Amino acid sequence: MSQPTMTFRTRKWVKPEDLNPNGALFGGSLLRWIDEEAAVYVINQLGNARVVTKYMSEINFVSSAREGDIIEMGIRATHFGRTSITLRCEVRNVITHKSILTIDKIVFVNMGAGDMPLPHGRTEPIAEEASALTQLE
Repeated sequence: MSQPTMTFRTRKWVKPEDLNPNGALFGGSLLRWIDEEAAVYVINQLGNARVVTKYMSEINFVSSAREGDIIEMGIRATHFGRTSITLRCEVRNVITHKSILTIDKIVFVNMGAGDMPLPHGRTEPIAEEASALTQLE
């Protein structure tokens, strides 16, 4: 099976409150957005709103974003474990497509009763139209 392409779903407009003292996008704000985007992706894939971030690998800040820039976040599932899902992330400028940040590995764990890891039964990403979120209703 070939690797699925990176899907860029969420866009953010960089505003003054998102900046660090140097006038660039504050890394902490960007990481908060990524963690939220990744969690929503995993919830959609697994059909369970009880997931936790377990691990983030090296965060590679490639370039900066400035006030007024519009950035987009891309997430792709790279591995399905028994209770976990591993993702890759890229953030880029919407206009130039210049990469701003990459994270090669973000691991989420599917949780069940008693805050214990729960097997999810998935082995590959599901299509957007076959979203597992329908199971949450």
